Amino acid sequence: MIRSLFIALREIRTYLQDKADLAFSLLLPIAIFALMYATFGGQSLFKGTAYVVNEDQEGIYSALFLERLDELENLSVELLSPDEADSKLERSDVLLVVYVPPDFSSKLTSQEPAGLIFRQRGNGGEEGQIVASLVRGVAEKMNQEFLVYGQVKKALVGRNIPQERIETTTQKFLDREREYPTVQVRKNIVGSSPDPVKTFFPGIVTMFVLFAITLNARTLVEERKTGTLERLLTTRLTVGQIFFGKFLANTSRGFIQTFILLSLAYAVFQLFTPLSFVTTLVIALVFAATTSTLGLVIASVARTEDQATWIAVFFTMVTVMLGGTFFPISQGSVLYTASRASVNTYANQALKTIIVRGGSLADLGPELGILAGVILAGLIFSRILFRIVPGRR
Repeated sequence: MIRSLFIALREIRTYLQDKADLAFSLLLPIAIFALMYATFGGQSLFKGTAYVVNEDQEGIYSALFLERLDELENLSVELLSPDEADSKLERSDVLLVVYVPPDFSSKLTSQEPAGLIFRQRGNGGEEGQIVASLVRGVAEKMNQEFLVYGQVKKALVGRNIPQERIETTTQKFLDREREYPTVQVRKNIVGSSPDPVKTFFPGIVTMFVLFAITLNARTLVEERKTGTLERLLTTRLTVGQIFFGKFLANTSRGFIQTFILLSLAYAVFQLFTPLSFVTTLVIALVFAATTSTLGLVIASVARTEDQATWIAVFFTMVTVMLGGTFFPISQGSVLYTASRASVNTYANQALKTIIVRGGSLADLGPELGILAGVILAGLIFSRILFRIVPGRR
């Protein structure tokens, strides 16, 4: 085991010292991510800005109103002075500005009607109309809360209950209702994918990892051709130790590349929670180990670099097609039965369980178990092939 680790460290050190290989390995996931962003980056949900002039800066309820606006995930709030708002509206830099009047909080405190003012150019534009709708929604929720306050106060008149207790208790129930509403709305999109990034990202990750098979297979064949492998075999190292060392090195290299791709997706597309990101890294590590093993199997039977390349490319394409990488495979079909023989199937299922369905590591037992079995069988099988195929030791 120690000797295998030394071989892996030597391979990784050589990898890090080869500037061309290192640059390609690091730039490849960045390039793939750039293509993903160009394809899917413009299909995110609505993101808008509410431009607000707050003329009730010391008011409690104006601050609450702005806080509620800022809590909306798809809306940011930008405060303007009256002069800035007039200037931007005049130049059409913005098409809608929300004004909070000076007496907004005082009127609400005295239980008088209070209003917001919308100033807009024309119809406010498409974004302005959506922003205005969101602002009205926040204002309507606040209005409902004040109605509840008023009704509760009237119902408790003469009960000798402190005003502060009434307000605190009412607010507690209103907060609970906001967090767990009695009537919930669930969105079910028919005929299209709810999120193309989540739909295609698992397949992109697994296909990206599978590309490493070609490099892994070629590396061993090149070392045999240059005599490096033969020199290692004349030392006290066994074939098993050499293979396991190269397995660790190839797994590390593939995992580093995948880590870059997943980190970029985490930062830009916000696909993960911290826990699901860690779980996805575990899946990536196991799948990188699987492709490393398969690369060793191919290298054990290939006699030339071209043979290793073509076998690896053919295997990758077949695995991608059978694994349902970018399209669903109907259960009960012949293709579905054949897909059970593809390692890509189990990696895709594991990633989709985490990314699409919000599962956990506990839900991945069958998939990770099968991939682990492939790793173990591949290490043993590659070692046997290396012995029995003509031209090997």
